[in-house]
Amino acid sequence: MSKDIRRIVATDCGSTTTKAILIERNDKGEYRLVARGEAPTTVERPFEDVTIGVVNALTELEEITEQTVPEGYEKGRRTLLKNGSVHRLTKDDVKTADSSGTLDGSEYYVSTSSAGGGLQMMVAGVVKAMSAESAERAALGAGAILMDTLAVDDGRKDFQKVERLRQLRPDIILMSGGTDGGNVDRLVEMAEVIRRADPKPRFGDMKLPVIYAGNVQAREKVAGVLGEGIATKIVDNLRPALDAENLGPAREEIHEMFLEHVMQQAPGYSKLLDWASFEVMATPNAVGKLLNEYARQEGINVLGVDIGGATTDVFSVFEATPGGERIYNRTVSANLGMSYSICNVLKEAGVENIARWLPFEIDPAEVRNRLRNKMIRPTTIPQTYEDLLIEHAVSREALRLAFEHHKSLARNLTGSAQQRDVGQIFDQESSGSTLVNMMKLDMVIGSGGVLSHAPNRAQAALMMMDAYQPEGITMLTVDSIFMMPHLGVLSEHLYDAAKEVFERDCIVRVGTCVAPTGVGKPGEHCVRVHGSGIDESVPFGEIKVVPFTDSMGDSITVEPGRNFDVGAGKGKPVTVTKFDKSRGSRNQTTNLIEGTVGLIIDARGRPYNLELGTPGRIEALRSFLSAFDLPLPK
Repeated sequence: MSKDIRRIVATDCGSTTTKAILIERNDKGEYRLVARGEAPTTVERPFEDVTIGVVNALTELEEITEQTVPEGYEKGRRTLLKNGSVHRLTKDDVKTADSSGTLDGSEYYVSTSSAGGGLQMMVAGVVKAMSAESAERAALGAGAILMDTLAVDDGRKDFQKVERLRQLRPDIILMSGGTDGGNVDRLVEMAEVIRRADPKPRFGDMKLPVIYAGNVQAREKVAGVLGEGIATKIVDNLRPALDAENLGPAREEIHEMFLEHVMQQAPGYSKLLDWASFEVMATPNAVGKLLNEYARQEGINVLGVDIGGATTDVFSVFEATPGGERIYNRTVSANLGMSYSICNVLKEAGVENIARWLPFEIDPAEVRNRLRNKMIRPTTIPQTYEDLLIEHAVSREALRLAFEHHKSLARNLTGSAQQRDVGQIFDQESSGSTLVNMMKLDMVIGSGGVLSHAPNRAQAALMMMDAYQPEGITMLTVDSIFMMPHLGVLSEHLYDAAKEVFERDCIVRVGTCVAPTGVGKPGEHCVRVHGSGIDESVPFGEIKVVPFTDSMGDSITVEPGRNFDVGAGKGKPVTVTKFDKSRGSRNQTTNLIEGTVGLIIDARGRPYNLELGTPGRIEALRSFLSAFDLPLPK
């Protein structure tokens, strides 16, 4: 079906910038990115019409195609607008174009949005470590910014919960709690809190949407308590049993309410919805859709991150059990970012944890002052190499903290399939183990300015390695120009087209990281990597980077030392082919032996711990920079 479509236009209406891309099918039948344009988002005063920014971004696309078009594509200016709106073609238009050879307009127009602050939600549950946590997973997976989580056992008085609801004014509240046939009274109590608060949504004069996804026996009572003043929608229970979680219906309803209650009220969005070929998605939801679909279709485990100025989003898709279903999770660390929230990173991580990544002597107080200056002037960029290294050190800690948060939420169900007593089931500390298994991770995708726009791709690789500490054999990639939202909404309808652009124009494969787990003595043999055109042995504590050459074959064998493991057990070798067959039922399209930087052999061991006072710390950090052929600070 997708090969019948010749031209696709996609936009992402961000909080500050509207980004537009033009995708076309070339004379080889491949879908590729042709041009990219952007313009300021116009959802706020004085414009108060999001479509003005869309028109401006598409106008830039038209001007770009007038000047230059890659080989293999129709030449000349694209007419993407008509009478001040998106020029979407009918079937008759396409037939006319096929006979004339010239295609004006586009067959598909898709869009995502996080303008106006995106989708802001609160969740309410009975037990914070169970039903409320499931509600968090549902809301975050639907692309929401989670403002707060209310629970009967969260330690707050009812009047404090009422004040919080009135203060935050969420777009939607997701309410959950109780297994089917379980407690009803606690759910009624939470409904009474919401009714007493009577919070008003941000946009428009309308009823607040509340999605009830709790105990089926409590539906009528909860709806009765909430009353006519609240737009209540009932869906299937998020936690029908202690050992079962059903997030799909709640996520779908969140998306529907986002379109109906939030976007329809925002300035100009009703016009944008009319223009679009399909429903408009929340930007984080679209990114999650792409990564989830890509991981499932290609049979791989994926970890993605988008680190921005104010927030850091982490996405993961992992097999819950070998050969089983892949589970998608997303978290938002709303206080961890590289500009507006940089001092929050300083506060959460501590200046010593940031300074430990700097390969030069500097007073921690100086680091603190530089970061405060960055918060005061959040749009500035590093002016010296030292400034750049400090920013990269902050990014390591922001990524690490966001990842720890993600692992705490992306886990097996509390109280499921384990022998426990009743007290343990309700103990948050004994909740299920994390689904994030770094040894089973196949691909890391880094996005956001500090990673995508690092002066050297090797710097992005080193930041991700230090923050995430991948284990075994992992492909490191970065999103080159942040097209994942556009491709995410497209993937739901034209997956093949989205996949081709994603692999060829969106992500850049930086390198294959080989990282044995285990700890040894400095200089002790850690790992040997050999195959056609390569034979490298690396001692413990070092990093070795081997550029890929034409002489290298289609497979490598990784032989760890007797105290180290790369996935098969201590001392046992693993052979990886370009279309890796050694790690389970993998679709043979994912290449693990590739990258612009090369094969990165990280023999620092796992876990890798570095403290500010570690002897030889600066010399070690400088040696890592040298391994990647990166410049050393003076």
